[in-house]
Parts: sequence; C-alpha cells; structure tokens
Amino acid sequence: MSTDDESGRGQGRGRGRPTGPAAPDEPPHTPAAPAPGNPGPDAPRPNTPDPDAPPPDAVTCRALRYAFGETRAVDGVDLSVRTGEVFGLLGPNGAGKTTAIRCITTLLPVPAGMVRVFGHDAARERMAVRRLLGYVPQQLSADAGLTGRENVALFARVFDVARRERAARVSQALAAVGLTEAAGRLAKTYSGGMIRRLELAQALVSAPRLLMLDEPTIGLDPIARTSVWEHINAVRAATGMTVLVTTHYMEEADQYCDRLALMHHGRIRALGTPDELRSALRARRRAAARPPAVSPAPSASTSTPAAPSSPPSVPVRPSDTEPTLEDVFRDVAGSGLDEQSGDFRDVRSTRRTAHRVG
Repeated sequence: MSTDDESGRGQGRGRGRPTGPAAPDEPPHTPAAPAPGNPGPDAPRPNTPDPDAPPPDAVTCRALRYAFGETRAVDGVDLSVRTGEVFGLLGPNGAGKTTAIRCITTLLPVPAGMVRVFGHDAARERMAVRRLLGYVPQQLSADAGLTGRENVALFARVFDVARRERAARVSQALAAVGLTEAAGRLAKTYSGGMIRRLELAQALVSAPRLLMLDEPTIGLDPIARTSVWEHINAVRAATGMTVLVTTHYMEEADQYCDRLALMHHGRIRALGTPDELRSALRARRRAAARPPAVSPAPSASTSTPAAPSSPPSVPVRPSDTEPTLEDVFRDVAGSGLDEQSGDFRDVRSTRRTAHRVG
C-alpha cells in the first residue's frame, strides 16, 4: 500500500546520490559544481576557527555608545575583558557603568558601536550571549516571599537548566555561597549580605562562563562585603569563570580586580592593573616635579650686562606617599569617586539598593 509518507520518502531519496548501482545507460553521478561564493563540502571553510589561535576575549567593546535622550550615558567605550580575569569598571554614580553593563548583557540594545561576548555579537546573537552570562543587578532580584532554595530554583527554570539537573545545580549554587543551612528560610529573613549571596547563587545556577556584578556590595558593612568577595573568588578559582564587576569602592577594586577601567562621564579615562595605574600617576608626578632646564651661561665675548643675582630655584619634591586609586581617578577625571555625577534616577536607584540590603 502506498502512502503519502512513503511517496515523500521516495522522492527525498531520489533527489540525492543514487543508493544502488547506476543503470547501464545512466551516466555516472557527477557532483554539481558549487555555485560562486558557495564552496563545496571539501573546500576549506573560511569561518572554521583556527585551533592554534588564541581564544577570544570574554568581552570586547568598540566605540560603544548609548544615550538617554540628549544625555550620553556611554560615549565611545573601548575595552577588552580577558578570559578568566576579574575586571572592574570603577567610577562614581552616573559614570555610565550600569548602562555599559546592560548593553553587554543585551538588556539594552547596542545602537552604535560593537559588543562581543566570547566572540558572539550582542546585537545579532542575543540568545547565544545570554546563555553565557550570569548577572547580578543593583536592583532586587530575590523574592522575599520565597525561600532561598525556591529563589534559586526559579532562576534555574528561567535559565532553562535541564530538569534532571536542576535540583543538583540549585544545591551546588547554594553551597557555593554558603547558604545551604539557610536555604529553607524565607528570603525576607535574610541579612543584607545573605541577600547578596542569594542573588549570586541565582546567577551561578546556570554555570555561566561570564559573571557580571553591578555594585555587588553596595550598602553592605565591611564584614559582609568581604564575605561576598570571598565567595566570588572561591567560585572563580573552582571554575575559571570570568568576572566583570562595577564598583565605586576603590579599596575593593584595588584588592580584588586584576585590571580596572576608570570610567567618568561615559568614557574610559584610564585602563590597566591597579599597580600600572598607580605607577603611571607616580611617573606623571615626578615629571611635573623636575626643575626646568637651565640655559647655558653666556660666553665671555658676549657683552651682556650681568643680571642681578637671585637665589637658586628649589625643585618641588614629589609626594612621598604612595598614590591611591582615588588619586589616580582625580588625576585623570578631575573629580573624586564619591562625586554624585548622575541624575536623580541614578542616585535614587543606588540609594534604594543600599537601603534594601542595609
């Protein structure tokens, strides 16, 4: 009995290479030549990655711009985040850090410039980028009416973690941030530091290659801040994960970040390791403190009246104190890290975050 399915399958087989020997009067099968611009199966593929090439950076931004109306929040940002490092965006409120982070996470479009995450274009491959990320925003992402375990399980479903793996992944994420014993309690009973660690677990449950943290310790006391960073570093050491963090705490950036970008008014003002940034400022200070060059004395044959004697100039000695990142920021940006340079929305968002975790 012949059916439509059988007919379709027969037609499908007829389109390809014959499966049996060719009829005597049938010429041997010759593969069609590839169309121009469409190489055949045996031709080298130009997009095949070179196995000897270095891996792509975790994040690459080129000429990234984003504006809210007439306000340029991000104004031509160029930066690269290397795979496996902790990279910090350091700057005051309103510097453009959060907007840049949201463009990288694809929560905001990329209207101008280019953003790539592990080689994927954030404008054209949004879902591929999102699968690589874990994101902890400033705003509250934990539900106070759910237990810690329920919060993390919810994010496991949101991130489409396989059902058979969810329970184990949730337990692993909670253990990684030290919340196993508190997992059955409602989140509204957690302290500020525990809330931040719970949100960190929510971001870790999908096993991301890149963890993005927007002001992860704002509003926390020093002990809670240290605890959050200890857990971040422990996870990073265990997984090799890349971390991109925004902060305006200079001592935090100095202690935990491998490299920093100092951001002010939407632009990157300086970039390097904490030691490189301080060394550059030290060199600028020394150059500024050098006495001016002394002109050679006139020859005896020159009939120039002698100038009245004056005391020799005393060179200005550079400061003996080691420059801090605050000093570096003031030098390159002309203002301090505590400057409230953002608009009302920026300041309100930051203070709201500090209030709910405080």
